[in-house]
Amino acid sequence: MIIIKDICTFALSRAQDAAQYAEVKTEKSFRNEYVLKNGKPEVSGFDKSYGFSVRVLVNGALGFASTNNLEKDNVKRVVKSACSMAKSASFLINSPIVLSEEKVHPAVDYEVKQKIMLGDIGPEEKVAMLKEVHDSVPNDVTLDGSYMELYDAVTEKLFINSEGSSIFSKIPHIGFFGFFTVKEGSDSAQAMLQKGAAKGWEATKEWDLHSYVQTELSILKDVLQKGKKTPTENMDIICGPEVTGIAAHESCGHPYEADRILGREAAQAGESFVSPDMLGTKIGSEHVTLVDDPTLENSYGFYLYDDEGVKARKRYLIKEGIINELLHNRETAGKMGIDSNGSARCNNYNREPIVRMANTFVEKGDWNRDELISETKKGVLINSFTEWNIDDRRYNQRYVSREAYYIENGEIKYPLKRAVLEVTTPKFWSSVDAVADDIVLFSGNCGKGEPMQGIPVDMGGPSIRLHNIKLGGTQ
Repeated sequence: MIIIKDICTFALSRAQDAAQYAEVKTEKSFRNEYVLKNGKPEVSGFDKSYGFSVRVLVNGALGFASTNNLEKDNVKRVVKSACSMAKSASFLINSPIVLSEEKVHPAVDYEVKQKIMLGDIGPEEKVAMLKEVHDSVPNDVTLDGSYMELYDAVTEKLFINSEGSSIFSKIPHIGFFGFFTVKEGSDSAQAMLQKGAAKGWEATKEWDLHSYVQTELSILKDVLQKGKKTPTENMDIICGPEVTGIAAHESCGHPYEADRILGREAAQAGESFVSPDMLGTKIGSEHVTLVDDPTLENSYGFYLYDDEGVKARKRYLIKEGIINELLHNRETAGKMGIDSNGSARCNNYNREPIVRMANTFVEKGDWNRDELISETKKGVLINSFTEWNIDDRRYNQRYVSREAYYIENGEIKYPLKRAVLEVTTPKFWSSVDAVADDIVLFSGNCGKGEPMQGIPVDMGGPSIRLHNIKLGGTQ
């Protein structure tokens, strides 16, 4: 730790000689990955990453460089490279970058504790657990293919900047991903299942992967066997927490990223239908409050300080139907004359921090799930999805069900095959007329940036009801 901090301090002192602002980050990460394909072990991965990066602001432009060679002569070269990059870019920009002014955090040190250390569990035990999950698939479920992956990582970061901040963090992550194809006669369907947490090995016990996989695959088999055609007339649609979550992430989280709104992401991941002047305007019903919160303990997207040294907090993207705030880093916040809300993240020391989500979800309401169903005269319950699509501006969205049911007079009647919810973002959120209290979060790895950066996130919420929606058509 002392050697690492010495290198960071040395790099920062070199950068400050040429830059108006500088930040240095050193990161050490250990990652393990175990794969089971159709019940048989595949090549596993064991990765160790160690290096540092420097980012500088020179003449209104940012420069970034990184290396895994921490010899002092090389550190000097990397710092010089970042400064040269910024100087060159400064001649090309029309509007100089101004970073938001933020509180200094001079001595932060935090760690997520593991009850069962990831490093104490050997590869044999991890592969054996995946094998047990595969072998526990019910005999009456016909698998046409399966892929399972278990991965864990521990990442240590030290961030310092020219303003006086010094932040050290140590965060473990563990995740499970499964992709299964279930066959029933001539028909088949897929289930993509995922779990994640900022925890130790104890997370796998809490997940109870055997029951999780068994239940989801049995449901898929029943849908294939008994599922009927989805009605297409206007009716009420109840979205389970998984569908609420993917809609929150894709149609609210992404379009509220300020760098996307300002055009930085246009060539890589698309634009946004949201503009800065939409702040304070109504986009959803009064029942919708949608947040992004990195501070949820042990969540997959957990952190207390972002990768620009800004203290994290809960962000209210939509508050009672009103667009309340965007996701910001220091650059976008500076451009809009406000404080950053701690949304800058990167997935490795050699990647520049950009605006990212953490844990995006709809807050709970005052209904319960049974009430939503019993108070619905005619409708469809979409519990989970097998496919989703959304356009580059995050305006037109489409979800295809994995598990769905027809509701009549407050009772679930029968399963439906591939119910399609296709609707615009404003229509989706403005149609919410009831929100339950059964919040569930689902984990995922969100991709963004060039080069692509996969970031751990959670998404979810409670069951919600959309009033008077036509399935299968854009509205």
